[in-house]
Amino acid sequence: MKRNTALSLALQSRQAACPDPSRRLFIQAGIAATGALAMGPAVAARPELISTKARIVIAGAGAAGLASASRLAARLKGASITLIDARARHLYQPGLTLVASGIKPAGYVESDTASYVPREVEWVQDTVAEIDPEADKVVTAGGKTYTYDYLIVATGMQLDYAAIEGMDESLIGKNGLGSVYHSPAAAAATWRLLSDFADQGGTGLFLRPATEMKCAGAPLKYTFVAEDYLTRRGTRGKSEVIYNAHNDALFSVPIVSEKVRMLFHERNIHTNYSHVLKAIDPARRIALFKTPDGDTEFGYNFINVIPPMKAPDVIRNSPLTWQEGAWATEGWMDVDRGTLRHVRYPKIFGVGDIAGVPKGKTAASVKWQVPVAVEHLVADISGRPTDALYNGYTSCPLITRLGRAMLVEFDYQNNLTPSFPGMIAPLEELWVSWVMKTMALKPTYISMLRGRA
Repeated sequence: MKRNTALSLALQSRQAACPDPSRRLFIQAGIAATGALAMGPAVAARPELISTKARIVIAGAGAAGLASASRLAARLKGASITLIDARARHLYQPGLTLVASGIKPAGYVESDTASYVPREVEWVQDTVAEIDPEADKVVTAGGKTYTYDYLIVATGMQLDYAAIEGMDESLIGKNGLGSVYHSPAAAAATWRLLSDFADQGGTGLFLRPATEMKCAGAPLKYTFVAEDYLTRRGTRGKSEVIYNAHNDALFSVPIVSEKVRMLFHERNIHTNYSHVLKAIDPARRIALFKTPDGDTEFGYNFINVIPPMKAPDVIRNSPLTWQEGAWATEGWMDVDRGTLRHVRYPKIFGVGDIAGVPKGKTAASVKWQVPVAVEHLVADISGRPTDALYNGYTSCPLITRLGRAMLVEFDYQNNLTPSFPGMIAPLEELWVSWVMKTMALKPTYISMLRGRA
């Protein structure tokens, strides 16, 4: 409970400053909700350890890979579990928007990968360069081969800045060119640009790519944050905020898309549909967008470039991808959307961003995907059946202004699936949802890495 002390004290302090009974009840509900998020559900009895000599390889030590390693280590006795990833630093990617909004410092999103690797797991600091599902082996960039009985692929996705003509990553943080996703340093540099832009006013240009992407709500959050800073600093009246949507909607869930459209209209955020960034001229501050009516240019004082995203080359160049359709061109793994098991190679599971499923490229999705994949893997080893299924659960704490957010949760069918029905309305701009995003979710995330949430 210690990790919730600061959060509870902050909420209680806010409660004491507000004598209104209805407000106090609201704050009390917030304390309960954020506590529930941070701690997760009541801890069930520890499952029986299963003795096995199975060789399990996990490719990737991001959120999904670390969570998989922790859960497997807690379920299996005697297994050989190998985690392969060269990255010594772990990145809390949901925090990048907070860094780029001036809410958190760059160091907030960085930690040591080693601190999350269970002692029962061998961590190989190398990169998986080849996966051979026919021979049940992976080969690292350093030339070592690891054979497996089961493979969990958690390689994430890669940013494809090169797909934007004229884009130069070294210019992020200069001349009005921001990009939240690139790195903690770039997110911090983007915040400095946004702050200067809010002081001066002008044209702010926001967008998202036409590919699958990490947390599709992030571009909307950052647009809302920018508009709010302009308003707070008194430069909104001489500024234009433009959001270029990649298709004919603002969000994949229709009811959420409509809510965002209404908020954009209320705040005079101009929306263009079916506009995809094609090229950029940083020196002239001109962005070129592909549209159904031909290419069109936009000038800007500030732009947040979100690049196209695709699967890493090791997956794109393997037999694991979808064989046809848009997901084949982007290289996502062809897994069953309920079990996360590969449809052609039953010894292989894909979790996290790399999984080719209709929803689920968020950390919240990892929290629900990994237990399902691990449960099926363990069931194979133990010879016991399981009916565990991933229903597409995805969560997006959608910031709509500083101090307010909507806690949007949904599944494969675009049904809203609120975790706190009657307490937190998913389409209302609430302070408690803001607190969840900025304070409560990171402890939940860390618990997930350690297999506890």
